[in-house]
Parts: sequence; structure tokens; C-alpha cells
Amino acid sequence: MSMETILETQDLTKQLGGKKVVDGVNLTIGRGDIYGFLGPNGAGKTTTIRMLLGLAKPTAGTIRLFGKDIRKERIAILRKVGSLVEYPSYYGHLTAVENLEAVRRLLDVPKARIAEVLSIVRLTKDANRAVKGFSLGMKQRLGIATALLGNPELLVLDEPTNGLDPAGIQEIRELIKSLPRTNGVTILISSHLLSEVEQMANRVGIIAKGRLIYEDSIGRLREQAQGRIRLGVSDPEAAWRMLLAHGYPVGWENGVLTATQTDNRVVAGIVARLVQSNFAVYRVEEESASLESIFLTMTGTEGSL
Repeated sequence: MSMETILETQDLTKQLGGKKVVDGVNLTIGRGDIYGFLGPNGAGKTTTIRMLLGLAKPTAGTIRLFGKDIRKERIAILRKVGSLVEYPSYYGHLTAVENLEAVRRLLDVPKARIAEVLSIVRLTKDANRAVKGFSLGMKQRLGIATALLGNPELLVLDEPTNGLDPAGIQEIRELIKSLPRTNGVTILISSHLLSEVEQMANRVGIIAKGRLIYEDSIGRLREQAQGRIRLGVSDPEAAWRMLLAHGYPVGWENGVLTATQTDNRVVAGIVARLVQSNFAVYRVEEESASLESIFLTMTGTEGSL
């Protein structure tokens, strides 16, 4: 599959006070991806993002955006990147349009673009209200509008739903999901919440203690979350021996049979074999590991969230 790579880091490293806060990170983001960049707070996400945006200098390693090295062509690269990092800053006494106009002049894009971005983030009817009267969710949407002003090819959103209520979170999530389709933009979205990213991203990178410990599709991550089948049977130990003898991958613990292969045909085969061999099967249940628990296991943060 020839995926056009928009962003690529090689052995990206940042040392602060002798400690590697980002340690040899290799990210790959393809055009049109919604890439979820996940990790507990303090794992190195924001430091990585600051380096990607040219706000911090790597100690070692390289960053290539659109095939260009950020050290050599920083200005040209950053023209094509929009970002919302930490809380967006506004002039509260100015309206949404006036706030966008201030940024538009810096970016030197056509005036018509203001109405376009307000429409994308559904703030058209609030365009002429003072921003200080906006809800937190509206301010986040204005932040995304600001990030979109320059028609970026890559949008970098750092914890975009932080501090929002559930309705606001849902709104931002729907907005983000619609952007690659409507605006052909690639999105890097960082979060410490897997549940949030899971509903938007097609690819995920997980960082813990400065190291990238996982990078793959959300589908692959879901596969890892597939659970086990637990079977309640009469005489589980004898049943377990019989099934192993017939080549079924089953385990036996605390009087319960477990099958990690949750394919329906395999499960049906196990049950049929048990019944043929005169074991009473009185319970078949699926126990799935949540994505959240896999994330916690990977990042080693159980109990500390």
C-alpha cells in the first residue's frame, strides 16, 4: 500500500535536565490519517508536539514534514500546519470574526476564508459575538477555526477536549471526524484518554515514559482487546485434557475452561466436542479486555490515573 507520508520522525529525542523526556520516537503519519497520539500525562506527548511544531528543538533525531526536514525548511513547512496547543488565546472583548481577522492578516489569506472556517466549525451565527461570552466548547471550536485559517494540510490538536462537558466533547469529536473528508486535512490529535481517540482515529501511537511503545491501526489495537471465552463444564480438568488431545487451544484455571480463540467456528467446535464426549456444558461467556485496560497495561499506569 503506497501511503503518502505527511509526517515522519526518526529517533526523535529530547533531553531536559539530563533526563530523556522523549526517547527515540519514530512516528509515521500518512495523508488523510486521523492519528491518535496517546499516553498518560507526563509521557512526553506535549514535548513531542512542541518539537513537531518547531516550538522546541530536538536533542537528537530528525523530523520530516511533507518530505522536508524541519531544521532546513521550517517556515515553508509550518505554513502548511495548523495547530491548537494548550488553551487557545483570544481577545475576549473582540468578536469571533475580529479574532480571526487578526490571525488572517498574519497568515495573509483571503478575507473570504474567515466565513469558510466559521462555517466549518459551526460558529456562523455567533460570528459577531464577543468571545468572552462563548462557552468553553465554542472557544475550542474557534481555536480549531483559527488553526484551519491557513488551509493547513496537517492539523495538530493537543488535548482538544480538555475541560469540556460531554456535549462539548461530542461536538468537537464530530467536527474532527468530518475534517479529513471535507477538507482533505490530516490530523494528529493527542490525548490521555483512549476512549476519546478510539472514536475518531484510524491510527494510534502510544507513548509511555518518552518511548513509543505501539504504533498501528485502531483495528489492530481492537484485535488485541478481543477477549477469551470462559466455559463452565462438568469435570473441567478432564474436559480440558480431552480438548487439548483434539488440538483445541484451551486453558484451565480455577475450575474454568478458557479459550483465547474467540472465532465462532472454533467455539462451536469446542462445545460440540464437549457434548459428544458427555460433558455437561452449562455456561459459555465471553470476557473481553477493554481497550482501556490494554492501554493501561501497555503504559504501566494502572492505579495511577
